[in-house]
Amino acid sequence: MPVEQPLKIFYLQPYHEGTSIADIVSAMDDLPKHAIAKAPWADYQYKPDCAFAIAHCNSNIYIKFFVVEDAVLARFTTPNSLVYKDSCVEFFIAFNNEQSYYNLEFNCLGTAYVGYGSGKTQREAAPIPIVEQIKSSSLLYSVDGKIKWELTLVIPTDTFYRHSSPQLLQLDAKCNFYKCGDDMPVPHYLCWNNIVSDAPEFHLPDFFAKASFIPQS
Repeated sequence: MPVEQPLKIFYLQPYHEGTSIADIVSAMDDLPKHAIAKAPWADYQYKPDCAFAIAHCNSNIYIKFFVVEDAVLARFTTPNSLVYKDSCVEFFIAFNNEQSYYNLEFNCLGTAYVGYGSGKTQREAAPIPIVEQIKSSSLLYSVDGKIKWELTLVIPTDTFYRHSSPQLLQLDAKCNFYKCGDDMPVPHYLCWNNIVSDAPEFHLPDFFAKASFIPQS
């Protein structure tokens, strides 16, 4: 079932050439954090601590993930590689009640995979130059035997390449967020908005929640 209230995506200063991503990294810390804490599948009950903050500037989406887990895996460094097998966070989004949606997946290094399609088996990988436009900043460190990592992303609307340079304020959206790691010592599958299915599956847009892009105040 969708969440009762839409996800409010607040306006943040525009990111542009000459703007340091460090400014975005810092600004995201002051935004509300949303837990990716639901583990719907009984066979996968390990729950790393994971949350995200999200904002926009009409031409970019900003996301910062905050993760604490027992171990990390970071093997993939090439765009559109199999990052879901590493320590991975994911953002799926659909626009204007369309059946097709984008899946954006990132390992803890910021290596990105972007896909588009109407279901798990009907997907196309985005062109590499599109994927490479996504800016990222990652930080990993150890605390009390745990690995903490933060990943900040600047996702330009050009990433949504099947839509013509969309302005976010003009779009209706639905989305979900995930934490996974198929090849981790303890595989896990967490979601922000709950999913009902017999086995782990993220490609279920019926369980995306509404998202609202808030204008600049």
